[in-house]
Amino acid sequence: MIRYIAPIVLLTISNIFMTFAWYGHLKHKSTALWIVILVSWGIAFFEYCFQVPANRIGHEVYDAAHLKTIQEVITLIVFSFFSVYYLKEQFKWNYLVGFALIILATFFIFKKW
Repeated sequence: MIRYIAPIVLLTISNIFMTFAWYGHLKHKSTALWIVILVSWGIAFFEYCFQVPANRIGHEVYDAAHLKTIQEVITLIVFSFFSVYYLKEQFKWNYLVGFALIILATFFIFKKW
């Protein structure tokens, strides 16, 4: 069971770092772009420290398409919380519908046909 959960936990941690690397600077628009890029690269290093093992371990029990799908769903969840609580942006109903449709796609990817 841990073989199935460990990649999800690692991908979640990786995604938190990724979200801050990609979008955290939006709250600091007065900071010089070159500084933001260097800080984002530094944060991305830690993202990769979790993402690479997550995929390596996860590929023992999941297909690559499954891993990518899991990562995308985690991205939507992490980003939703990040945009509301960190960036203080409104979460609109159409975002929910769009994200739900993407999550529905996971059914088709994971379904044994």
